[in-house]
Amino acid sequence: MPWELTIWILSVLLCMVLLTQRWWEPKLAKQGARLGGGGSWRWYLLGYPVALVRVPLTWRKVCRVLDLDIPRRPRYSMMNRDTMVAGTAVRGLPPRLGLPRVTRFGFVVRVHLHPGQTPAAFIAASDALVHAWRVHQVRVTSPRRGMVDVVATGYDPLARVESWPTLPTPRLLAATLGKADDGSYWTVDLRTSPHWLVTGATQSGKSTLLAAWLTELGSQRVILVGIDLKGGMELGLYEARLAALATDREEARRLLTALVTELMGRMATCRAAGARSIWDLPEGARPDPVVLVVDEVAELFLVGSLAGRKEVVECATLLLRVAQLGAALGVHMILAGQRFGSDLGPGATAIRAQLGGRICHRVNDEQTAVMTLGDLAPDAVTVAQSITEDEKGVAVTALDGQWMRVRSRLVTPDELRTHANLTTHHVTAPFLDRIPDGSGDRD
Repeated sequence: MPWELTIWILSVLLCMVLLTQRWWEPKLAKQGARLGGGGSWRWYLLGYPVALVRVPLTWRKVCRVLDLDIPRRPRYSMMNRDTMVAGTAVRGLPPRLGLPRVTRFGFVVRVHLHPGQTPAAFIAASDALVHAWRVHQVRVTSPRRGMVDVVATGYDPLARVESWPTLPTPRLLAATLGKADDGSYWTVDLRTSPHWLVTGATQSGKSTLLAAWLTELGSQRVILVGIDLKGGMELGLYEARLAALATDREEARRLLTALVTELMGRMATCRAAGARSIWDLPEGARPDPVVLVVDEVAELFLVGSLAGRKEVVECATLLLRVAQLGAALGVHMILAGQRFGSDLGPGATAIRAQLGGRICHRVNDEQTAVMTLGDLAPDAVTVAQSITEDEKGVAVTALDGQWMRVRSRLVTPDELRTHANLTTHHVTAPFLDRIPDGSGDRD
């Protein structure tokens, strides 16, 4: 007897007990919250047994409606294949469906494709499968040729954030920011993807994400520098930990100039040592990594005068140089803003091409969602636009053509300020002492 069928029989028996003794439910819910599973216990006992029955029963009808089956033809036939015959339509032959395998938040079912079928049709049918199977979300992947895995999420694991356990400690430059829609921890590693773009409207959770990111990186031996052109209202809460903070465009230009100068010095060090990156240097000779956090990046590209236009071009050029050279030299960027579009100029578009990681919260305009996700995962744009105002902290992240829904953990302003005061001694940045004062460094 397959173990999934055994689980289903045991689940039915447990459901009968729960229905007859309702006083167990508060205890079960309390135990699930203690284990960090939230509603996963209810899914194991009720949701999965129902799905185990519903999916096979509806598969033939779903394939016929969504045109996922192939026509069943007689084995021997002298009739031309284009000839139409009046009478009862021949029943289609759906792809072979495996038995749904239970997961913590849903189930996975494998589909064996007919010759000539491709995963594209099943990916396009994801939304229809959500309604047919009455689940929260459906993702389709292809583990190998001729097969697709339909990964269904029974309920939203991002709905409850208060029951999340303590997040694990990652390696240097990696940060565990929250959870993904499959229930796993959401970890971003800057050594794997060195530069990121974060967009989100007011009250969408963008500032909370930056706060979680700063506290994770601030506990490591990392040089943190910031540019906040809203007068430092956001990043100023973490100023005690930041090695430098620019609050206007002129300060930003000088800070970026110092970063580019440091990049040139690191490049010369690597060349002299015959290394392709700072991570190939001996640990004692390896400089500390630098992370530049820019809040409201659109302010860098706004032009109000001719002199301002020259500053914008210079800042965009410096940012682009940091993005192009920084990955191998240990200088990373996190650019955040409420909006990011092609109307900001060619400099913004060129910089976006260097930002391999993207995170899009709820935004107010479609162009920002398209600019954030459209070139990496076009089908994620619609998902990002469906985020509601009640889903604070929920975002869609894309990396290497793959996307997923995520939710960052909550870090309050008081927690951010306290963490900054506790980690001020972590690392120093001597190269920032050579920041030009602006008097003689320009034509």
